[in-house]
Amino acid sequence: QVQLVESGGGLVQAGGSLRLSCAVSGFTFSSYAMGWLRQAPGKEREFVAHITWMDSTTYYEDSVKGRFTISRDNAKNTLYLQMNSLKPEDTAVYYCAAYGRETDRIPSYIDPRAYVYWGQGTQVTVSS
Repeated sequence: QVQLVESGGGLVQAGGSLRLSCAVSGFTFSSYAMGWLRQAPGKEREFVAHITWMDSTTYYEDSVKGRFTISRDNAKNTLYLQMNSLKPEDTAVYYCAAYGRETDRIPSYIDPRAYVYWGQGTQVTVSS
């Protein structure tokens, strides 16, 4: 049974930090590229960060570059997202997901449809 369980969300003031974790089971974590995506109220789900399976190359959405860091610990089957210098516009439900297919968007990793396994999400709220 595939499970992705996010934790670490919460309420933080602007400028603060949070570290999200995603514990994975039910599939071979080390063989999957992984991503963090988020969805704010009234908005579509959007790409935040991606990490490859082979060499842990990372990619970020422009608005989080330099502030967020995605990482993985294959020995612990866990994905992380370190979020620093948080802004009110970062407020959203954050999801971890396993990348599984290419889509017609280039690059595919920015497309939520490319992810095949999803967690339930964790709320991040940044107050101004």
